[in-house]
Amino acid sequence: MKLDTRTRKNFRVRNKLKKVANNDRYRLSISRSSKNITAQIIDDVNKITLLSASSVEKDFQGTKVNKIELSKIVAEKLAKKAQEKKIKKIFFDRGIYKYHGRVKIFAETLRKNGMKF
Repeated sequence: MKLDTRTRKNFRVRNKLKKVANNDRYRLSISRSSKNITAQIIDDVNKITLLSASSVEKDFQGTKVNKIELSKIVAEKLAKKAQEKKIKKIFFDRGIYKYHGRVKIFAETLRKNGMKF
């Protein structure tokens, strides 16, 4: 079966993470579109999503900020939720996106708020 470029990139990044994965860390998967950004903390052992944060949620509906600020706000919200559940160590799964721009700002904001990856 021939896979397209997006799927191959996604598999490549995710499989590298799964090779080094332990039971003490969860995977943070990030997804972005032209306007929004979403992130989930996933437990790959039990195959469940523990936390999620998105710019599509009702909290952000009335806000008029640029995409970079929106990434920072979503990252802070996710970090706050993770601290409540005592999650500090994660793997950062950037998926098909380069570690650049909004993805990089998202990761740096998480680091500032106490997440380790």
